[in-house]
Amino acid sequence: MINLFITIGLIFLLMGGWIVVQQMARIYAEKHPELGAVKEEGLGCGKNCGCKENRCQKQ
Repeated sequence: MINLFITIGLIFLLMGGWIVVQQMARIYAEKHPELGAVKEEGLGCGKNCGCKENRCQKQ
């Protein structure tokens, strides 16, 4: 039973850590606009980019 609670705790810890990493990347991108916008996971070409005919324009 203790293994279950340890596993659940680790999963939440990892998820929380990933949220912190994303926030830090957004803050860093905001402070350094010369590097361009932060690329969010799941966005861009091939990932529901909203382009016509399901094709993204080459950048």
